[in-house]
Amino acid sequence: MSNAAFCATHVLNGLDQAGRWIGLLGIRLLLAWEFGVAGLEKLRGENWFADIQGVFPFPFSVMPVDISWRLATWTELVGAAALVIGLGTRFWAVGLLILDVFAWASVHAGNGYNVCDNGWKLPLMYLLMLVALVLSGPGKLSLDHLVRQACLEK
Repeated sequence: MSNAAFCATHVLNGLDQAGRWIGLLGIRLLLAWEFGVAGLEKLRGENWFADIQGVFPFPFSVMPVDISWRLATWTELVGAAALVIGLGTRFWAVGLLILDVFAWASVHAGNGYNVCDNGWKLPLMYLLMLVALVLSGPGKLSLDHLVRQACLEK
């Protein structure tokens, strides 16, 4: 093996190791920030879901708006906290993914409240990041990893 190939392999192996520890941390923190801010806005704000309940998909279209509001608020808040520490990451990523699709279909897809010009770009980016967490987990820098290691040692 040439020196260049050896160096490249060594660097790539180092990046692989670093990626296992912190590769998904940035995604977790970004999603936690976005969903946490949205949850805090709902927690501190007024319930405006009654104004748009007609565009909610089933079963949320028949659920009382107060329940939908609380469900969205606390899913965002608890899910964000869980992503920060990496606890129950796949569970919360699925919950936030469902919330993201629901929010896109009900709120962001041209229904009067868009967080970006086209109404689909940010929810799509969140969806893809959440899918990465569902499929890959949180990475080694997480409580999920510590729990898994503890279970494997038994």
